[in-house]
Amino acid sequence: MNIGESTLSIFALGGINEIGKNMYVLQYEDDIIIIDCGAKFPDETLLGVDLIIQDISYLQKNKDKIRALIVTHGHEDHIGGIPYLLKQLSIPVYATKLTLGLIKLKLKEHGLQRATELNEINADSNFEAGTLNLTFFNVNHSIPDCLGIAIHTPEGTVVHTGDFKFDLTPINKKYTDFHKMTEIGNSGVLLLLSESTNAECLGFTQSERVVGEHIEDAFRKADQKIFISTFASNVYRVQQIINAALKTNRKVALLGRSMVNIVSVAAELGYLTIPDGTLIETNEINRIAPDKVVIICTGSQGEPMAALSRLSTSTYRQVSVLAGDTVILASSPIPGNEKSVSRIIDNLFHLGAKVIYGSGSASGMHVSGHAFQEELKLMLTLMKPTYFIPIHGEFRMLQQHRTLAESVGVKSENIFIINNGDVVDITNTVASQTRRIQAGNVFVDGLGVGDVGKIVLRDRKLLSEEGMLIVVISLSKTDGHIISNPDIISRGFVYERAAENILNEVNQLVITIVTESRQSNGDKRNELKHTLKKSIEKLLYTQTKRRPMILPFIIEI
Repeated sequence: MNIGESTLSIFALGGINEIGKNMYVLQYEDDIIIIDCGAKFPDETLLGVDLIIQDISYLQKNKDKIRALIVTHGHEDHIGGIPYLLKQLSIPVYATKLTLGLIKLKLKEHGLQRATELNEINADSNFEAGTLNLTFFNVNHSIPDCLGIAIHTPEGTVVHTGDFKFDLTPINKKYTDFHKMTEIGNSGVLLLLSESTNAECLGFTQSERVVGEHIEDAFRKADQKIFISTFASNVYRVQQIINAALKTNRKVALLGRSMVNIVSVAAELGYLTIPDGTLIETNEINRIAPDKVVIICTGSQGEPMAALSRLSTSTYRQVSVLAGDTVILASSPIPGNEKSVSRIIDNLFHLGAKVIYGSGSASGMHVSGHAFQEELKLMLTLMKPTYFIPIHGEFRMLQQHRTLAESVGVKSENIFIINNGDVVDITNTVASQTRRIQAGNVFVDGLGVGDVGKIVLRDRKLLSEEGMLIVVISLSKTDGHIISNPDIISRGFVYERAAENILNEVNQLVITIVTESRQSNGDKRNELKHTLKKSIEKLLYTQTKRRPMILPFIIEI
């Protein structure tokens, strides 16, 4: 049975039990809308993988029912998967002005810009998607133009908060629309989906405005070059850095492709104010006095190829971090990135830099864009939902958000802690969770999408940990005898010159097995390869306690 027939169904294909690759799907009868389509960066265990996106098998099977993709804001974990989705499905996209500008950058890279229907919306927009009516409300976050969504269905109203915080002194003076949110809540909310990123954090998150004061103070104290790393999409933070640079008489350079691209789009659309003559090119940095330049760079999450990582290892060609320079990490590590970020900080200290890092009161250089506990409770109180699904967080965060919801009066049995693929069905205003659809991770590796799976990753892990041994055997095509001694090639297992005894034993073992095989098995090459592999594995483990990948090659001459 297809989900959505005579019922309202809600499920996630990403963003539950994880931070990243957000995608939420709502279906009523033959009408489907998708909310967000993000991507997630891999951790160090996913060797060689560039990006993680959603398994969209269900959407492909029901492509004729999809009415719209609604994007709440322009962060990578909400827009990064859009090009891959649109290569498979033709869907109209609805987003705010800045979010559309960032989406266009991605579509241009993938050659999809002309083929995609893009529709600009704002907090006052109202449109139909089949039987569904959509309205919106402003929320604050760490990037401009963020929306919450109210989906009015025949079963009742479903609200998706997007990522939010309640910043009462926002940089852009665009305030959370409490009045509209109260109206939605008073009209009745059947189901609330609310983000859970900071559900473990007590109190209220600080205003972004606080960070600007600390940045300016650090700039005044610095007496050489300043490097400051932040999310490229944190437009408010970038504006405050530029403001501090102007007040301290410094020019600004941008390092990192995403930083250059996003600043360009935000400035062009009016979301950044950058006076003429403020920005300089990378090749001009060394021509200016060190105390007259600020370098804004990517890599605050420890990404190995990002600008900050390369600066920390002195492998960035055009500019270097020198002793006495100030490096500021205006961010906090996303869960899972702590090791990479710590490594970069250590490297910067080795270079003699003055490093300012740590979120909140530790440095004053970062405040979260996500609601703390009191704000999450306020959202629940404003919306007064009958049912609640915490989203956008790891399992412990979802559980903590459940506790918060119960504390403000949501019934325990009306709260659903789900996994990606779990479906919450609502029929006649009664909700239940009894079934699943296919959901999971799809890995992007270079130009390949989905062609790297568990077996390939297992082989990569084995190669990275144990190395490999290649055995090349030349046999006579006529009678199968060995023409010359086998060639033994080690890569990542042992250094050949230092392990001659082991490799000689492997050589002798190969000759013995091939000779015996010729006498008993004739031309059964596959059996011979299997025997070689198992025998060599046993020998090497006995001698070294290691299990390299064994690759026997038989060449018939």
